[in-house]
Amino acid sequence: MSGPRPPSEIDLSSRHGYRSAMKQGIDLKGAISANVLNMIGVGPFLTIPLALTAMGGPQAMFGWILGALISLCDGLVWAELGSAMPRSGGPYYYLLEAFGPNSLGRLVSFLFLWQSMLIGPISIASGAVGFSQYTKYIAPGLHGWQLPALAALVCLLNTVLLLRRIESINGLSILIAVVVFATGGWILLSGVLHFHAALAFDFPAGAFHLSHSFWTGLGAATLIAVYDYGGYYNVCMIGEEVRSPRKTIPRSILISICLVAVLYLAMNISILGVIPWREAMHSEAIVALFMDHIYGLIGARIVSVLILVATFGSVFAILLGFSRVPYAAAADGHFFSVFSKLHPKGKYPAIAVITMGTLSALACIFSLSDLISTLIVVQTMLQFAAQCIAVILLRKRFKDDPSCFHMPLFPLPAIIALCGWGYIVITSGLRYISIGLLLMALGIAAYLLRSFKAREWPFRTA
Repeated sequence: MSGPRPPSEIDLSSRHGYRSAMKQGIDLKGAISANVLNMIGVGPFLTIPLALTAMGGPQAMFGWILGALISLCDGLVWAELGSAMPRSGGPYYYLLEAFGPNSLGRLVSFLFLWQSMLIGPISIASGAVGFSQYTKYIAPGLHGWQLPALAALVCLLNTVLLLRRIESINGLSILIAVVVFATGGWILLSGVLHFHAALAFDFPAGAFHLSHSFWTGLGAATLIAVYDYGGYYNVCMIGEEVRSPRKTIPRSILISICLVAVLYLAMNISILGVIPWREAMHSEAIVALFMDHIYGLIGARIVSVLILVATFGSVFAILLGFSRVPYAAAADGHFFSVFSKLHPKGKYPAIAVITMGTLSALACIFSLSDLISTLIVVQTMLQFAAQCIAVILLRKRFKDDPSCFHMPLFPLPAIIALCGWGYIVITSGLRYISIGLLLMALGIAAYLLRSFKAREWPFRTA
């Protein structure tokens, strides 16, 4: 041991009467890989046409820029919270501690757990559904029920792969991340060598007229962008399995965001510099079409295979992160105890992995666009906004701990992130806001029923 643990960490462990039995097998490279694999799934390879349609032209790149800004500010929120409380199932503890472990924090953290049992499978399924859609470029005979069946199979296969020790997962994550960056590098190099500025910046008339449709379109494009950037926080879900977590967690988050933001922005411009945006906005496999323009059918099929590898790795990383949420809550005594059981040899939460994997397979019946919109809006309403407040409430507790990361310009990044999330929700449309409100209402009702039976806050008697 290198020395005594920081006081804040001791307080948190003793308060909940729990000390982790999980192995710390994730280093900085593994943490970055876990984040990047979550971030770079099929999203950017499928959603570029959706962003172009939302804004009606290449000005959609401003949605990617705004999305990067929101993600960076929100990443600073996650970095500070993850460094202060490196626990698996991170947000559950952030919200519990910030809003009071014996009062409102119980409700807010329960709502996170409540939405995670829906959002986790939806997030995993969105990657799997994208995988099946891209497979159509290689196997055009796939149609109908075969596509959701293939997506479900991807979820179940990843479930099997995650039933193993964290050390082997660390190595597998790094290997797939190398493939992801190699694919991105090939796409960028191809775009640079065949770039036409007149195509990339062929803005339609009135593209920057600040009308209601412009702001609504920018909101829709930004929603798509933050979905594609999403995942930089994956390391916070597995905090107890990370080596030197107080340093590794914030570093991996900020490095991941910067790497992926540069890659996405460059890739968007490169593709639009080769394919006219009016053609690109109607494509179902935009990167394959891009490579087809440059190298022909063989190049398109090779890149499609590489994209499928990246997408498979993304599903793997998302399932890894979300499977730790019910485990953490159960280990804390606030969820069904069966989820707290660890595999006797591998020390991984087998029941949680199997449950999340099965639910994600069932969620594959929905369309990719519905999965994306529901995912971002519900997460924002029940988690992201609350975390921006939580980091402000918790700063006074950890401000004197030199081992913790402290965001620069505090609390400005948290406020910018909160405003950005609010803008995305407002412009998302009544349908998805209603889903979020309904889920919140049902979650509050479920919590009150549970707390009434257990005589916990707010029904606890003196």
